[in-house]
Amino acid sequence: MSNSKSRLFFLDAIRAWAILMMLQGHFIDGLLDNVFRDNSNFLFSTWKYFRGITAPVFFTVSGFIFTFLLIKSSQTGWDNPRVKKGLKRGLELLAIGYILRMNLFGIFKGEIYDSFYLIDVLHCIGISLLFITGFYLLTFAKQKWIFPTILLFTTLLLFIFEPTYKASNFEYLPQFIGNYLTKSNGSVFTIIPWLGYATIGSFMSVLFSKYQDNKNLYFYIVPIYIFTGLVLILFSSDFFYSIYEVTGIQLFQSIYYNNYLFIRLGDVLIVFATFIILRKFLMNSTWLKIGQSTLSIYIIHFIILYGSFTGIGLYSFFHHSLNPWVAVFGAILFIISSTFLALKYEKHKAEIKTVVISFSTTTKMYLEQAALIAFEILRTLTEKLLRVLGLIKN
Repeated sequence: MSNSKSRLFFLDAIRAWAILMMLQGHFIDGLLDNVFRDNSNFLFSTWKYFRGITAPVFFTVSGFIFTFLLIKSSQTGWDNPRVKKGLKRGLELLAIGYILRMNLFGIFKGEIYDSFYLIDVLHCIGISLLFITGFYLLTFAKQKWIFPTILLFTTLLLFIFEPTYKASNFEYLPQFIGNYLTKSNGSVFTIIPWLGYATIGSFMSVLFSKYQDNKNLYFYIVPIYIFTGLVLILFSSDFFYSIYEVTGIQLFQSIYYNNYLFIRLGDVLIVFATFIILRKFLMNSTWLKIGQSTLSIYIIHFIILYGSFTGIGLYSFFHHSLNPWVAVFGAILFIISSTFLALKYEKHKAEIKTVVISFSTTTKMYLEQAALIAFEILRTLTEKLLRVLGLIKN
């Protein structure tokens, strides 16, 4: 556990926990009957609170890992191979996000449903990677403190001004663009404020990388994370209210009444500290593979639960209809099946890609041949028709 590579294992463990939490969260939230959604019930309120931690953790750890790999390269700027990989990955996540929302039946009818344009977690993580890469490219040739400072201030600005931009529906923008900024049209996530968790993860990664060779790194970082996390959870709301009392600025009162962003950031830091403490017990290969296969797991769960491409998924059959016992048991089966299929795919990814490429090549060849044959038939029929009409001579 002394080398930098092994230090990332706890991040894979966090990602594994986050993706499994996401699976059960989506399943239960989508299928549990509304009758059982009682906030006064201790079990439900506890589940709801921890479900709210999942997305902030996922965004933060994504920004952390991406930046760790980005800045550890000895090459800088465009010469850094991680820059092109980051841009490619960001665009890839955007493309997958839209593909998962495609409905083939609608396309066959010549329609693209509004749900295709809605923004989800993949879109936001993709955009976040592009932003972080952009910040890196703008600052790599400058003093080293500028990059993390921009990351930190991006988070603070997005979190502090959330009450301001949340009130806008950005109706003056095309809906395709506006969906990245507002939930008013049905988007699940928006780039503001969720980019803020990715950039704070990136900021944490810069500091982690700077001191990664210090043998006492974990000895210092765990209490710092716990202390900062508890301060954000317990005192950040009162802090903003005290600023409001002194300045009279309404913005700070609005933050006080809905201070979920800073509180969730505190939760994220507690989660990070917990996994660092337990890192020696989280070296199970399957667990780490789950953390390294989050994209595959997300895609498979989206298809099974929401019915990507066909609109036929568990959501369409059992939407808000299950009792708690069935929902919990179903969530367990859903987690196991989605994870099993994803790990199987990852194991045979190379063979599957080869088969897909071969099938695509063969299909393309046959389609080209069919097109040539169809063209010849059409040309012959056209000539015959023109002769019958006397428009051309034999």
